[in-house]
Amino acid sequence: MQNCYLAVDIGASSGRVMAGFIKDHTLQLEEIYRFGNQMIERNGHLCWDIDHLFQSIKCGVKEAVKQHYQPISLAIDTWAVDFVLLDEHDQLLTDAIAYRDHRTDGVMEEVFNTIKKEEIYQRTGIQFQPFNTIYQLKALNDTQPKILSRAKTFLMIPDYLNFLLTGKKVNEYTNATSTQLIHLETKDWDEYLIEKLGLPRAIFQSIALPKTSLGTIKTNLAEELGVSFDVVLPATHDTGSAVIAVPEQTETIYLSSGTWSLMGIECADPIATEQALNYNFTNEGGMDYRYRWLKNIMGLWMIQEVKRLYNDQYSFSDFVRLAKQATAFKSIIDVNDQRFLSPDHMIEAIKSYCRETKQAEPSTPGELARTIFVSLAKSYQQTIDQIESLTGKRYEQVNIIGGGCQNQLLNQLLANFSGKKVCAGPVEATALGNIVVQLLKANVLNDLTEARQLIKDSFPIIRFKPEGV
Repeated sequence: MQNCYLAVDIGASSGRVMAGFIKDHTLQLEEIYRFGNQMIERNGHLCWDIDHLFQSIKCGVKEAVKQHYQPISLAIDTWAVDFVLLDEHDQLLTDAIAYRDHRTDGVMEEVFNTIKKEEIYQRTGIQFQPFNTIYQLKALNDTQPKILSRAKTFLMIPDYLNFLLTGKKVNEYTNATSTQLIHLETKDWDEYLIEKLGLPRAIFQSIALPKTSLGTIKTNLAEELGVSFDVVLPATHDTGSAVIAVPEQTETIYLSSGTWSLMGIECADPIATEQALNYNFTNEGGMDYRYRWLKNIMGLWMIQEVKRLYNDQYSFSDFVRLAKQATAFKSIIDVNDQRFLSPDHMIEAIKSYCRETKQAEPSTPGELARTIFVSLAKSYQQTIDQIESLTGKRYEQVNIIGGGCQNQLLNQLLANFSGKKVCAGPVEATALGNIVVQLLKANVLNDLTEARQLIKDSFPIIRFKPEGV
């Protein structure tokens, strides 16, 4: 049997159970089990199939045992902002409604009638996205106040999955900050905001930090799975886990590239100035109370949707190849335009933007892909300019982590537009960040510096230098 640490990493389109262990002074990572995750229509809303996710985690653990792995601990990370509510019997009161659901349309602006935008930002430091948990809760309170009045427990998606495993209820810090209800200074629930919005304070659980152990899994689950292990909190917000795995020790801009693109820096103190608000930067909680000061950019969601609309007849590498061939096509879109968040038809949304801005409409898969990749790279370069303007520092390189770092065309475009060295890797940053927190909890590693050096020594990094655009 191989002792290991299991990372459950669930994204917006799929999830994996990964085994991590140290061998020959390097960190090894093996994919044990992969499962699908997609939004489903339920009760008039876009929802996550939370039962499917939990069953998939159990299947992954069983597969690990079958492959002769002995898990020491397991940790779960997912996307941010989404949640469930439980009643007094710990039964679900709500579906796990997805952030792309339209129930929050216009709600953020309604909240500003009660609490000024500037005050919310000053208190929380969190960027304004229409799907933030604060606006989801307001939408629920407006439309179904009886459900909120019956609620006894608020758990974000990884919190709920941890509860199913252990019976323990906590709200993990890094993900809780994405609610826009955590105070910057106290690092705890903001009583003032909760009261002003008429939300029940009692539903929010105590805040727990990464490296917290929730204890062993329930006895009946251990019997079902054929193994017992501890459940440890990583940075349950997947971007929080990914940033832990940024391998560079020197100051660098990071870009966590996947369904979303998250670009920023890691800092000891929040940056919640008026200009940071104007640029819509966020101060999300990180490991050891570091701040992930970053900006959300729409990301590869757009090409994922285009791929789906072509009935998956093209792979992502096909789109990169076709985009390289479409160099003559020059149309640029604002990837952060709200029309691209959850359109009925992504290709038509891109074409309509081009029509409205009097640009040529992309008509081939290559032209669509090139429009997306060049527009993303332009958005990254603009964000770098904003980071340097707000911090007064010049950064020499950008570290791209996550699955999107495999897009060599996008990496080269970023190097060209920014004039900076671009370092791509590791691909499995989120799972690695999850694993090293478990290693830190087990005292196999001493600190985050040692963890990052181990990752740097264990996984390839590909470097890109600026070329003539």
